[in-house]
Formats: sequence, C-alpha cells, structure tokens
Amino acid sequence: MAGTSRHDREMAISAKKQLANCSDPIERLRLQCLARGSAGIKGLGRTFRIMDDDNSRTLDMKEFLKGLSDYGVLIEKEEAMNLFQQFDRDGSGLIDFDEFLITLRPPMSNARKEVVLQAFKKLDKTGDGVITIEDLRGVYNVKHHPKYRNGEWTEDQVFRKFLDSFDSPDDKDGKVTKEEFLNYYSGVSASIDTDIYFILMMKNAWKLD
Repeated sequence: MAGTSRHDREMAISAKKQLANCSDPIERLRLQCLARGSAGIKGLGRTFRIMDDDNSRTLDMKEFLKGLSDYGVLIEKEEAMNLFQQFDRDGSGLIDFDEFLITLRPPMSNARKEVVLQAFKKLDKTGDGVITIEDLRGVYNVKHHPKYRNGEWTEDQVFRKFLDSFDSPDDKDGKVTKEEFLNYYSGVSASIDTDIYFILMMKNAWKLD
C-alpha cells in the first residue's frame, strides 16, 4: 500500500505552515517538495534524472536551476545558487544528485528504514533492485481490487496503477527503484510521529513478519 491520502493531506498542510517560518534553504526546498505529498521529493529526483542525458548522475549549476524551475519550485536564483554551492563540496561545479536527494529526504530512523527495505525486498521478487509488474505477480493480490472485480481493469492495469502511485505525475515508467521507494516512504514517514505506528502500518500494508 502506498501512503494514504489522509497522510498526504496532513503532510502538505504541515509543510506549508512550516514553510512560512523557515529560512534554511535546504529545509525550504524539502518543505516545498513535501507540500506536494509523499512523492514530492521523488518527483524532483525524477525531474533531475530526465535531464541527466549522459547518465553521469551529476548536475551542473545550469541543469540544477532548470530542474528546480521545471518542477515548479519557488526559489530565488541567488538562494538556488547558494544551495548548489552547499552541495558542490569539492568546488568542481557539479553535484551528485543521489547525494543531494539523500540529504533532502526527511530523516528516517534506522528502525523505519529497515522496515521500508524489508517491504522493498519482499516486492522485488527477482532481486534486481527494481520493482516491476512481473515482481508484483503473486505478491500483490488484485482480486480484492474493486475495478478488477467489476471487470473494468485487467490484472496488469491494477499492477500498473499501483506502481504509478509511487511515481511522479510527470514521468510514470511502471518501475520503482529502491531509492524511489525510500524517497517515497521518507515522505510518508514525515507525516507519522512515532516509529511504532509507522512500523505497524508498513507491516500491515505489506504483511511483513
């Protein structure tokens, strides 16, 4: 199960409130992403990945500014440039966007991270680090889905819709990587106060031992 819409709404409201009183550039960017719901940070990651034509997994200043703009992040150019410099630790004029997203991701306790990775491992049946429709067969039961039961959707359509819930709205490719799964659940985690409740939610959703 992806994060509930109630969690998304609560998190978006909370992020918008905090944004009004926040001056730290990294925290402001994090809150702008979380104001879009659980998939907000992952969506920004997708935007950057699309721009990374040579698969170098790095961004220069121009790409960084364009990515923020394309994703609709409201940020002054000067603030964005300062943000870039904070991540360009070696002064090479490039930032590693995986490192950038990990820093941007709301912190998760080790206990939460462990249960998220446990869920990913269960879903990634082939063990190749990516969840696809093939992985979901036999792990995710579609028979209780109302649209499958009334004949409106096929099994594959239910699976695809499920995977899309982890994807950013602009780039749905029907695949979910471990990083995307973590990025998504770090968003869900940000709206849940206690480890106990988060772990219980994950275990119930994914029927983990």
